[in-house]
Amino acid sequence: MSPEDRDDLTLAIFLIALAGFVDAVGFLILGSLFVSFMSGNSTQFAIRIGHEFWAGAAAAGGLVGLFVFGVVVGRLTATGAKMWRRPAILVLEAVLLGLAAWVHLPALASGALMAVAMGAQNAILHAAGRTTTGLTYITGSLVNFSEALADAVTGVGPASASWPYLLLWVGMVAGGVTGAVAYGALGVRALMLPALAAAMLAAATAAIGARRGE
Repeated sequence: MSPEDRDDLTLAIFLIALAGFVDAVGFLILGSLFVSFMSGNSTQFAIRIGHEFWAGAAAAGGLVGLFVFGVVVGRLTATGAKMWRRPAILVLEAVLLGLAAWVHLPALASGALMAVAMGAQNAILHAAGRTTTGLTYITGSLVNFSEALADAVTGVGPASASWPYLLLWVGMVAGGVTGAVAYGALGVRALMLPALAAAMLAAATAAIGARRGE
C-alpha cells in the first residue's frame, strides 16, 4: 500500500469512527432511528407503514430523504471545491454538527442536521487503493472482509487484504461506544466532539492536499 493509500485509509477509519459516534448519539436522541444507517431507517419506514404508524413512518422516511440530500450537497461541494473538496466538506460537517450541539432544537431537527452531515461525509473518500471505504455504513466493509478472508483461506489472495475492512469495522464500533458514553455525560452537547474532530480533519486534509498538490 502506497503512503497516499495509507493516508486515505487512516482518514477513512477516523471518518467512520466519527460516523459511529454521531449515529450512536442520533439513535439515543431519536429513540429508534439512525442518522447514518439508512438501511435501518428504511426498515423502520417499512414497518411503520405496515403498522399504519404514519407519523413514525414520516420521521423515518424524512431522515432517509435528508441523508440523500446531504449526499447531493456533499457531491456538489466536492465538485465546486475541486482540490479542496475534503476540507470543504469537513468544514460543512463541522458546522452542521456544531449547530446540532449548541442550538436548542427539537430532537428531529437535531437529527435532520446530523443526517445531512452524514450524507455529505460520503463525498470525501470512496477508496484507499484497492480498499473500498464506506464512510457512514459498515455492511459493505464486513462483506468485503469476509470475502477477502475466504480468499486468504483458499489461497486466492493474501490475508493482509482483509485487515483494512476489519479496521473500518473496529473504527465504527469504537466511535459508537465513545458516542454512547459521551451522550450519557453531555447529552446532545456531545456532538461538539465530532464537530471539533471534523474541523481538525479539515485542517489535516488541507495540509495533506497541499503536500500532494491535489
